[in-house]
Amino acid sequence: MLDIKFVRENPEIVKENIKKKFQDSKLPLVDEVIELDAKNRAAQQEADNLRASKNKLSKEIGALMAQGKKEEAEKVKAEVTKNAERLSELEKINADLKDKILKIMYTIPQMLDETVPIGKDDSENVEIQKYGDPVVPEFEIPYHTEIMESFNGIDLDAARRVAGNGFYYLMGDIARLHSAVLAYARDFMIDRGFTYVIPPFMIHGNVVEGVMSFPEMDAMMYKIEGEDLYLIGTSEHSMIGRFIDQQVPEAQLPITLTSYSPCFRKEKGAHGIEERGVYRIHQFEKQEMIVVCKPEESKKWYDKLWQNTVDLFRSLDIPVRTLECCSGDLADLKCKSCDVEAWSPRQKKYFEVGSCSNLGDAQARRLHIRIKGEDGNYLAHTLNNTVVAPPRMLIAFLENNLNADGSVSIPKVLQPYMGGKEVLIPNK
Repeated sequence: MLDIKFVRENPEIVKENIKKKFQDSKLPLVDEVIELDAKNRAAQQEADNLRASKNKLSKEIGALMAQGKKEEAEKVKAEVTKNAERLSELEKINADLKDKILKIMYTIPQMLDETVPIGKDDSENVEIQKYGDPVVPEFEIPYHTEIMESFNGIDLDAARRVAGNGFYYLMGDIARLHSAVLAYARDFMIDRGFTYVIPPFMIHGNVVEGVMSFPEMDAMMYKIEGEDLYLIGTSEHSMIGRFIDQQVPEAQLPITLTSYSPCFRKEKGAHGIEERGVYRIHQFEKQEMIVVCKPEESKKWYDKLWQNTVDLFRSLDIPVRTLECCSGDLADLKCKSCDVEAWSPRQKKYFEVGSCSNLGDAQARRLHIRIKGEDGNYLAHTLNNTVVAPPRMLIAFLENNLNADGSVSIPKVLQPYMGGKEVLIPNK
């Protein structure tokens, strides 16, 4: 969310930013919110004047009563009563205007970083760099659920009977591999100086509104009926929410955290939810990384975060590439974002396995997260990035480590988490 003062002083810059995101329908909102802001400030000024007048008139009444001028004092009292009624009106006007202003400000997108490429949607995202050599083996690679089934490692039919489409049972070596990848990712991030956290898996509505845009909220979040609670779509939500209404001492920065959680998503409007695979599902687990830092340090941390994901995937012998997200592919709260994509030998193309985002001060402004500095308080910058998100990550792992005989090689770094196993042998 932008600062209303910035919008008021830079309306054309804000409009140009909206155009870059191909959201021209929002252009009238800039003038509308500036007009509402002017009315709000005028009402606020009048209210402040009435409050000041009340103190002055109260003293005047006292002086008149002391002089025995009761009739004149009553006239002043009547004026005070009239002013009080007007003040009550103004307070209601201010509250209504503030609600309208906030609603509009929540929909005006964050200012893009100057390096973000301009494009309408994800088809115009820009490849930055490839890491590792993508290989297509001479043998045919089965669909990922077929690989899992060869180890008796997945049961989608039972999951449909229990919960419907978009869910799964993982079993045996595949379930163990799932847990091993998460444990390895946890220790990988701890070794890089991040503090491990297990957060709440449900959050209040005001936290949801603080961490994401309304379209994202509608498409993703499951609400607990009858309660002000939502299931998290990613641990970023509760991790950033941890700092709501807080003043963080500057000396504690940067705050670097890595969190584990299950994630729950409606995947509203998503394609492929009815498919047999586990690429897009309603429930999965993820290791995330979160940073709260000074504004001038967020660009540096952005580069560190996506590099962590690249390094982790390469340590598991999985080729990856990074893609710069174009303006039209960025959620409204993001200043800059890139995707990490893993190589799929079966599809002979890359697919998304993680996303790194710099949200600037957008979440901090919504959640009132301030840094207590020596020269005054200021808004923090927040960033997040996926470490690993199985089972999607398992698709890349199984395809890239599959052997011609159907076995799956376990990279050395993961072997301690798999009881020392160097290879998984299929049951079928």
